[in-house]
Amino acid sequence: MNDLSSTPRTANDFHAFLDGLGIAYKTHHHEPVFTVAESVNLRDEIPGGHTKNLFVKDKKDRYFVLTVEENAVVDLKTVHKIIGAASRVSFGRPEKMLEYLGVAPGSVTVFGAINDTGGNVTFVLDEDLMRHEIINGHPLSNDATTSIRRDDLLRFLEATGHTPLVLKVTD
Repeated sequence: MNDLSSTPRTANDFHAFLDGLGIAYKTHHHEPVFTVAESVNLRDEIPGGHTKNLFVKDKKDRYFVLTVEENAVVDLKTVHKIIGAASRVSFGRPEKMLEYLGVAPGSVTVFGAINDTGGNVTFVLDEDLMRHEIINGHPLSNDATTSIRRDDLLRFLEATGHTPLVLKVTD
């Protein structure tokens, strides 16, 4: 058996994982986008809720991915009270992002859960985002967007060993 813990899974691995779960999805390939502002022109082509993902940590080195609607505001001074962090949160280091999620800055995604085989990250989905039937995120690289049904996103996370928190984390 291959040890995938040291080699991050790719977009192809992610899609194969969804296929194995019987989860329908659609992936749209595009130029790499690093910010929400750069991705705005894709909205007409890709329906559904578009995500912004924040990789944060508390003082006890507990890591979280906060997945919210692209234009939502997260108050980093108070969100720790909502998500159960031990302290105010700060952005996680790129090295930990790569180690835990298998992605670099600019490509943070809820789908990185597939690479967090050690359960080092808590995934938090904003309630407002979860009102959308279809949710969009990068499939481990920022040159594509994968659309998945809300309930299938939850099923995907559970299948990776993560029980997501669905909380109101935006203003």
